[in-house]
Amino acid sequence: MSKQPTRLFDIPRYQLQHGALEDAYATKINGVWQKLSTANFIEMAETCSRGLMEMGVTKDDKIALISTNNRFEWHVMDMGILQLGAANVPVYPTISSADYKFIFSDAEVKYCFVSDRALYDKVMAIKEEVPSLEEVFIFEEEPGVRNWKEVLELGKANPQHQAELEKRMEAVQYEDLATLIYTSGTTGFPKGVMLAHKNLVSNVVDSCVRIPSIKNTKALSFLPICHVFERMLTYLYMYQSVSIYFGESIDKIGDNIREVKPELFAAVPRLLEKVYDKIVSKGSELSGLKKMLFFWAVEVAKDYEEHAGEGFYEFKRKIAAKLIFSKWQEALGGNIKAIVSGGAALNPSLNAIYTAAGFNIQEGYGLTETSPVISVNGPDDKTKIVGSVGMPIPNVEVKIEEDGEIMCKGPNVMMGYYKNPEQTAEAFTDGWFHTGDIGEWLNGNFLRITDRKKEMFKTSGGKYVAPQVLENKLKESRFIEQVMVIGSGEKHPAAFIQPDYEFVKSWARKKGIAHESIEDLAKNKLVKSRIAEDVELINETFGKSEQIKKFELTTDVWSVDAGHLTPKLSLKRKAILAKYPDLYKTIYSEE
Repeated sequence: MSKQPTRLFDIPRYQLQHGALEDAYATKINGVWQKLSTANFIEMAETCSRGLMEMGVTKDDKIALISTNNRFEWHVMDMGILQLGAANVPVYPTISSADYKFIFSDAEVKYCFVSDRALYDKVMAIKEEVPSLEEVFIFEEEPGVRNWKEVLELGKANPQHQAELEKRMEAVQYEDLATLIYTSGTTGFPKGVMLAHKNLVSNVVDSCVRIPSIKNTKALSFLPICHVFERMLTYLYMYQSVSIYFGESIDKIGDNIREVKPELFAAVPRLLEKVYDKIVSKGSELSGLKKMLFFWAVEVAKDYEEHAGEGFYEFKRKIAAKLIFSKWQEALGGNIKAIVSGGAALNPSLNAIYTAAGFNIQEGYGLTETSPVISVNGPDDKTKIVGSVGMPIPNVEVKIEEDGEIMCKGPNVMMGYYKNPEQTAEAFTDGWFHTGDIGEWLNGNFLRITDRKKEMFKTSGGKYVAPQVLENKLKESRFIEQVMVIGSGEKHPAAFIQPDYEFVKSWARKKGIAHESIEDLAKNKLVKSRIAEDVELINETFGKSEQIKKFELTTDVWSVDAGHLTPKLSLKRKAILAKYPDLYKTIYSEE
């Protein structure tokens, strides 16, 4: 009987003893799922470590990994790095060259491994400005570019390093630095979050109590592995002997889900919103009785929050499940045991609709600094409240300060910010970590997040406004894809709205509204009037001081590349304000 893992590289060895898999990892190559067993993965990771040793990698060296899509090579490199006591520095593929330069310089990155030629060129463009960076390798085959297989070949050619490798592995401690993750902040340069093996391993073990039985099942991995949410879950999958299948690309996720038929995957709220919108869009294409039944079932799902558990309601839900919801489940492979939602707040109404349709959505909460899970809902009625982010996981303490801020402490909380003792000190009070989020307790032990502390604002009348609550509610409209509530220091809240232009185009065609571009739609009075109807309907659910009095439509689609969103798809509020000064002036200039 092997002992519990204490270092991240103990986890695959734990899997080998407690539930070795033939398909520990699966990547689709040339149309075929290529599988890597637990034993082969460990062997490759050790070969990688020996290769890195030959290249001079030592304890506490920093090695950057950047990949456009999730892939087994990333994980082999991750373990290869960690086994030497070095630190993995995962980097978002979509951030700017300036951020690359800052991160590589701040972390003093020694080597970098990237997935493809585009990322290779991006790193090489700043290589000469980073003195510590010795070489860049690529996972995919590219002529004239150093390939990661060179590291494996070095490892194979130097088996004599194995004894030294085992000594180095033995020397790695529970409290040692494992990874340096630079947070994608909404302003300024990112901060390097130092996470120890202890932080991530404890989070893996303590989070397991909230998930259903998943041993020997399959998970689809497609959220960015550079983000701690997906990364921790992949370690959890390893620990629980779950086969990890890597999604080909975000465009093929639907196909991959139907093909792999996974029991679980992780998603961000925006993805769940898009899946639901697609389901409703398909339903709109039906006709006659089928269409009527489809939207009857949608209304049944929408009533879940108010009527769940009532006899007649559950009778209707059972009929809806047989006729309609079963088809929704087939669209997601038919085997889903759990969908873990994180990274941002999930609209409670949408969560309720999924729950009513038979999906186990387990919404959780955490930050990069907390590895990440602080709390998460369980799989059943006793361990879940829709609209909450669940109960704190074992060994993590949570309290709410007088001003509403959520504080936590536990083995999952970071070592601190890299080279930044001042900000580290500011992040803690008497050992409690400041999350920066505002929350409250539901039923005494379920946590509900209401907003980010820094994002709440006061109107000129002194009334507080929590923008995220309003934004989540406004995005329930089929016409609204993105929205940012504004109004700090003004007489009332207002909003910049980016319509869901694909849906608006379809609606406009049915209404006979001529248009040649999204600019035409944004300026069309009928479009704005129709969106105003939904805004007014949603306003009724809020107090007078919180209601959106005016809004303007943006003529571009908000994205990471255009600077509206962070890689986590959170709003870059200052950047968005800076992009639309004319719209702001239109809203408030007459007051």
